[in-house]
Amino acid sequence: MTTRHMRAIKLWSPRLEWQERPDGSILIWRSDALGPYPDKITERFVHWAETAPERTWMAERDEHGGWRKLSYGEAMARILAIAQAFLDFGLSAERPLIILSDNSIGHALVALAAQHVGIPSAAISPAYATASNDFDKLKDIAGQITPGLVFAEDAAPFHAAIAATFPPDVPVICLRNPPSDRPVHLLSDLYRIEPGPAVDAAHAAVGPHTVAKFLFTSGTTGSPKAVIQTQRMLCSNQEMIADCYAFLREDPPIVVDWAPWNHTASGNKVFNMVIYHGGTFYIDKGRPTPAGISETIANLREVSPTWYFNVPAGYEMLVHAMRDDAVLRDTFFRDLKMLMYAGAGMAQHTWDSLMELSKHAGGEPVHIGTGLGSTETAPFSLYCTEPQDKPGNIGIPAQGITLKLVPLEDKFELRLKGPNVTPGYWRSPKLTAAAFDDEGFYMIGDAVKFAVDRDPRHGFFFDGRTAENFKLQTGTWVAVGKLRAQLVDQFGGLIRDAVITGADREELGALVVPFFPALRKLVADSEDMSDAEILQRPEVRAALAEKLGAHARSASGSATRVMRILPLKEAPRFERGEVTDKGSINQRAMLSHRADLVAALYDGAEDVIRFEEERVR
Repeated sequence: MTTRHMRAIKLWSPRLEWQERPDGSILIWRSDALGPYPDKITERFVHWAETAPERTWMAERDEHGGWRKLSYGEAMARILAIAQAFLDFGLSAERPLIILSDNSIGHALVALAAQHVGIPSAAISPAYATASNDFDKLKDIAGQITPGLVFAEDAAPFHAAIAATFPPDVPVICLRNPPSDRPVHLLSDLYRIEPGPAVDAAHAAVGPHTVAKFLFTSGTTGSPKAVIQTQRMLCSNQEMIADCYAFLREDPPIVVDWAPWNHTASGNKVFNMVIYHGGTFYIDKGRPTPAGISETIANLREVSPTWYFNVPAGYEMLVHAMRDDAVLRDTFFRDLKMLMYAGAGMAQHTWDSLMELSKHAGGEPVHIGTGLGSTETAPFSLYCTEPQDKPGNIGIPAQGITLKLVPLEDKFELRLKGPNVTPGYWRSPKLTAAAFDDEGFYMIGDAVKFAVDRDPRHGFFFDGRTAENFKLQTGTWVAVGKLRAQLVDQFGGLIRDAVITGADREELGALVVPFFPALRKLVADSEDMSDAEILQRPEVRAALAEKLGAHARSASGSATRVMRILPLKEAPRFERGEVTDKGSINQRAMLSHRADLVAALYDGAEDVIRFEEERVR
């Protein structure tokens, strides 16, 4: 831990207690109790619509590149009108709303309108309907929740998926390009509906245990699972966040966010955090990819966020851009209170660069933090606010949450209990029962280790997914999550992620996801070269071999030493469950679908880069 002086912001003052039990498990909780929270999240929207009706709630780029803005007051009127339409359509928990749309103002309005009157919605990754030819996962989802209405802002990309998946009597709401094979309503027409007393009555009936929405897991080992999200989960989680980011109570957040709302990170945490505190949400249509980062950069040159989230690959790209663009750097850091990263481990060089750049822009480094949670925990559960010298500390439990650490090999399996935890999976009692232990703790599937031995006050480090870890042929356990993060860090920005291989083999290998912008800088006149050609260049292979050698020589043993890598020519594919649309790699899905590449890695294929300088023990 460091004593570095950070930008002054108001954060939580937690009081932690813990108990070691005779069976070796450890319970950890907060003695400072969770504060009161509303019964339903739209109570906060109503509050801001009444007290600050002119304040901008949400903004998105229009067709001319300017910002289309919607105030709390204007949005509330539209929410009530749409809610009346949804009641007229006969929607319910048994016939919910399904959303096939990227983040947009329209998407936000229909989701909140449904919640306001107790109708669940389910935002589905658009890729399930566009990156697949058979739409099998979308059909599985529809079978689980039996939707009564589909929203697709621009319906054109989804015509085939809608026709193949939903019965012809299921209506579609859209803003443009409606399908011709079913009932259709334009969203703009719904704005003109006059809300009646049924809206108020339905809203009054919404309570803490009302299902607010369904969020689907990635479905890497089968069909996606419908995780129930209750109003109590969402509201209690926002009060936990408000305790942690205490500055938000006095300074409503301004966010510029790209992360998809069909994921819990943005769809629950960021989306509702803005509503809870009366902030402003700028929708970023960019992505942390070489092709998509330019739009994010353009947005951040115009809008100064006060709280910002990205995945480590996105921060890496922003760091490169800020070194050459002082306007971007200064605008980005001008009002910033906190940076958060998640989805993968952040490399040390990225962390150091963010600290350095924020110091140049504002005189003092900005807070950088991460935490741990899941779709089943709404997601905020642990967070680190103490200044750190390196990334990785996931912090301590939020108010109202109890951790249970269960000994597992040489680490601890993490389990969670609190008002933010899901009651289970929709229409799936068997999956629900399997997710909880005999004391009612949710088994999140993550392992952790103490930052300081047996003292939870200093936080924890993520120590891998329990289902991902494996043994070498020698019987030595490999902590996959920790090793992946370490390997990416040691390659200094040349790779984005890695899939660790070696179960029941003599030595570890890795399928690595190249970071082509960095690799192209190693090659003169690389503009006209394909990615596959870049990987064959001797200077690129030499740079990767050098990084692999440095990693291998620094490793402490066979369970932490990757001896061979195979750079991937084909990026991980969403429709096969190999990657989420937030960019997180799924180790098990990659190993399953790329078994031929794993075999090639150990069969001496010519594209493999191996550590040969010396045989290490």
